[in-house]
Amino acid sequence: MTKLTKALHVSLCALLGAVPVSMVAAADTQVSIHDPVMAREDGTYYLFSTGPGITFYSSQDMQTWKHEGPVFEPEPTWAREVVPEFAGHLWAPDIIERDGQYYLFYSVSAFGLNTSAIGVTINQTLDPDSPDYHWVDQGVVVQSLPNRDLWNAIDPNIVIDADGDAWMSFGSFWGGIKLVRLADNLIEVAQPEEWYTLAKLERPAFVLDSQAGPAEIEAPFIFQRGDYYYLFVSYGKCCRGEESTYHLAVGRSADVQGPYLDKDGIDMAVGGGSVILEGNDQWYGVGHNSIYTFDDQDYLIFHAYEAADEGLQKLKIAQVEWPDGWPEVKTAVLEEYQSQLQPVE
Repeated sequence: MTKLTKALHVSLCALLGAVPVSMVAAADTQVSIHDPVMAREDGTYYLFSTGPGITFYSSQDMQTWKHEGPVFEPEPTWAREVVPEFAGHLWAPDIIERDGQYYLFYSVSAFGLNTSAIGVTINQTLDPDSPDYHWVDQGVVVQSLPNRDLWNAIDPNIVIDADGDAWMSFGSFWGGIKLVRLADNLIEVAQPEEWYTLAKLERPAFVLDSQAGPAEIEAPFIFQRGDYYYLFVSYGKCCRGEESTYHLAVGRSADVQGPYLDKDGIDMAVGGGSVILEGNDQWYGVGHNSIYTFDDQDYLIFHAYEAADEGLQKLKIAQVEWPDGWPEVKTAVLEEYQSQLQPVE
């Protein structure tokens, strides 16, 4: 791939949020990915990400990954009716297993608008070679509309609280990160509806409600550990090559509904958040993380923009330690972890 072609390709990624697998295979041996989430079934790790139909991969070791194809071929039946400007890429999925079924949440959106919706599809297994493998879409869970909602229905994350209730956090820009309880079936909002604001940044008073504005916060992920729920968010701008300012921050709360306070005791709902990882000259920005425990070790999964590869996004996986009850990852992982993409046959 020539430098010009790569530059044009990165610009396309900035708009669409993912890289076509055929181009990844030609351009690189690493997994080029946005917004990764993961699950493990029968010893196999499955990685889901933004992309046409939701891109997913499998691995036996979290190092070498096989592209398994899209979840949807080509897209949910309702997508273009709900979001007329939908460009074909499903954004920012989340995967959770409950009662023997896998629920895959995903976002349908128009770039830069809050004409958005979060949907969910269900499967009995993540193994595409299983006779039981079949995704059954359940349609829209939450929808946002310009000039009606001052929030954006993208970037879903599901957490099960200590009482067994399921909660969905979501949001990008606008009024920040929201939280709502889901019904027991995990495919609709629980009644009566109660909405919570978990984290946000200052939004200037005269920004039009239809515009995202400069409140650069998105990609919530809530992780329960010990007595606390930890809320991870991404601050800054993604997808802009060397102009990316994406970085990760966290707060914690004894209650899933918040308030989430940072190390200095500042509520994330008023701009708080302790930074845990930032970009540098080699990696322009890092963000949109998920976090999991596998075999008693916690792992942070995220993407980073590599300077040496024209700002192309790459998969990163880092071990997490917890000094003084706060998550910590080593910046060195940006260089140390390199995924290996199996050649496309």
